[in-house]
Amino acid sequence: MKKPYKSLFVLLAALLFALTASGSAFAFNDIQKDAGKIYIEQLQKKGLIKGDGSGMFKPKSALTAQSAVLLIVNGFGLNIDNIRFIKEPKASDYFTKVKDDAYYAKAFIIANLNGLEIPRDIDPNGKVTREQFAHWIFKAISKKGDYAWIEMYQTFKDEDKVTQGYMDSVQKLLIGKIATLDNGKFRPKDAITRSEAAVILAKALSFVKNTQPMPPAQPEQPVSPLTEVKLTSEAYGSEALKVTVSAQAPHPGYGIEIANVAFKDKQAVVTYRIIKPDPAALYPQVITTVKASVYVSNGYTPVLGGEAQ
Repeated sequence: MKKPYKSLFVLLAALLFALTASGSAFAFNDIQKDAGKIYIEQLQKKGLIKGDGSGMFKPKSALTAQSAVLLIVNGFGLNIDNIRFIKEPKASDYFTKVKDDAYYAKAFIIANLNGLEIPRDIDPNGKVTREQFAHWIFKAISKKGDYAWIEMYQTFKDEDKVTQGYMDSVQKLLIGKIATLDNGKFRPKDAITRSEAAVILAKALSFVKNTQPMPPAQPEQPVSPLTEVKLTSEAYGSEALKVTVSAQAPHPGYGIEIANVAFKDKQAVVTYRIIKPDPAALYPQVITTVKASVYVSNGYTPVLGGEAQ
């Protein structure tokens, strides 16, 4: 009986060693003193960032455009699943320097079709500026929902260096505390480092996760020109009722007519339709009572059903 237990112990020990070893290998060796360490580790655990294969993340290195686009597309889960294409989209349809067979080509296609506003002539291997990355991040956030941003303007020392088309995005990230200033400067034209990009992306994803977007705006219902709409009825002979719908109109150009009478459960539901005035005619601005009548069996109870659309 001892031998099986001994074998099991050896197996568990080996498994524990393997897990510990793999965990150590998985950790980046060069981020311990980096200010963005916790954010880098967050993205690493989500499988969004990887090192260079030797356990190095290279946090101070400049982020390339291909890496930036992959980070944003994968981080926000952007896709083009809701688009139906006549032909398969190619990266070369939208970009002059992105090869169709590149491993990041699909990410560029998705970024473009999700409105990230990636420049057509971007070099996938080129550096990305801080203002560019901020703009792409804000566009990605906007794809996840319509968020209520505080209406304010944050000043900083080098705001005059921000490209005009990127300023709103930079402002939104600063207001939302997704991006921060460096000694009062944003450094918009500086190449963003891998660490800086990781921090901004992690904060942006947290913002989206923890912030409730505004509900979609409901279309405004047209305001009826008629007021005090009411229904009255009176006997008409021994077996019928005369049902009248009346209302107040702003001038005598308006009218009213019975649109429909629906008979159900001993009720006669009466709907009406507004007759609009002739746009070429002139009418005195005098409150006018308008009426329309219909006849129903007195075996039904008349009910006002509202305006027919």
